[in-house]
Amino acid sequence: MDDTDCVIAGGGPAGVMLGLLLARAGVRVVVCEKHADFLRDFRGDTVHPATMRLLDELGLGARFAALPQSRIEQIAFPTGDGGRIVVGDLRRLRTPHPYIAMVPQWDLLNLLTEAATEEPTFTIRMRTEVTGVLRDGDRITGVRVRTADGGTDEIHAALTVACDGRWSTVRRAAGMRPREFPVPIDAWWFRLPRYDGEQLPGLLPAAGRGAFLVVIPRTSHLQIAYVGRKGVDAQLRARGVEAFRRDVAAIAPWLAHRVDALTGMDDVKHLDVRVNRLRRWHLDGLLCIGDAAHAMSPVGGVGINLAVADAVAAATRLAGPLRRGRVSPAELDRVRARRALPTAAVQSVQRAMHRNLVEPILAGRRAGPPAPVLTLARRLPQVTLLPAYLIGIGPRPEHAPAFARRPATSA
Repeated sequence: MDDTDCVIAGGGPAGVMLGLLLARAGVRVVVCEKHADFLRDFRGDTVHPATMRLLDELGLGARFAALPQSRIEQIAFPTGDGGRIVVGDLRRLRTPHPYIAMVPQWDLLNLLTEAATEEPTFTIRMRTEVTGVLRDGDRITGVRVRTADGGTDEIHAALTVACDGRWSTVRRAAGMRPREFPVPIDAWWFRLPRYDGEQLPGLLPAAGRGAFLVVIPRTSHLQIAYVGRKGVDAQLRARGVEAFRRDVAAIAPWLAHRVDALTGMDDVKHLDVRVNRLRRWHLDGLLCIGDAAHAMSPVGGVGINLAVADAVAAATRLAGPLRRGRVSPAELDRVRARRALPTAAVQSVQRAMHRNLVEPILAGRRAGPPAPVLTLARRLPQVTLLPAYLIGIGPRPEHAPAFARRPATSA
């Protein structure tokens, strides 16, 4: 007999959301998270309008609203005269939450986990690292784990779900390899001070020679992505923090008096940007979702929200079969069929932005979007709805299944 109906590798947004939804359907679910807590910097902290609407449907909207957060309502590029051109205006969206919420990911994960533990069939095992998969012939029947005390264990399940990220251990152990697409960029994350009472209008991109910055206002600090050419991390670190400070100040002079907050290159975290996806998201007894199925570029900050949408689609289609005791490969493939098109569409947009926006900036040919795009946004502000919709809602948004909906509860 299986230990559980479903074992989920990875306690990120996709894994915890899937665990919550399945538990609300009465499915026995175990989530394995290798860390002792969720406190890690520079994870994706954007929660988009479609995800906030989902939280409302789950009865968690008030709890989410009580979390410390800042809001991004516009995406704008600076102009040469000191002004700014809005290219994406989320305020135009017809949705209950027309903005992106910047929330520490550990707060979101704690909220979802607390809601999930209210369900008797949900278990989360912290400090439990999935190290491999169990097999019965060609069927995946669970996972091997390293436990908190350094020992080993096995968890047998009718379904294993890989939610363990772009370097997925489960995917690798199962012999599944994604198709890789060429990516010209990497990103380096760091934080700088935000002054008390400082009013910032939204997401603030700024371009310079060979790199550009995206400044994300947070409640207590500025979270900054430095985007440069792939493969130069060793060079940046060899040049040292003083050179890096000069680079940042040259791109965004208004940050020059803050860069001393960087005490060393250890304060700058490198993200090896990947864009890839599996052709087939499942084997018998195994499903990959989120970054384990499709790594996304940080352009647009949509990775978390696509992963959450995968989890909703998976729970909606698999809760019934899991309650009956077994999920067929055909039922697993229905999840891929539901999510493959929006995934491919978003990745195609990201790759086009790499070619037509990012690479010309890195080559020094432009300092922002092409001039016709800026002219159109200036003369016809209504067009800023399209980028806002693609980023904030996205193709084929998912809604909470009926079995998981709850009335709103207070924080």
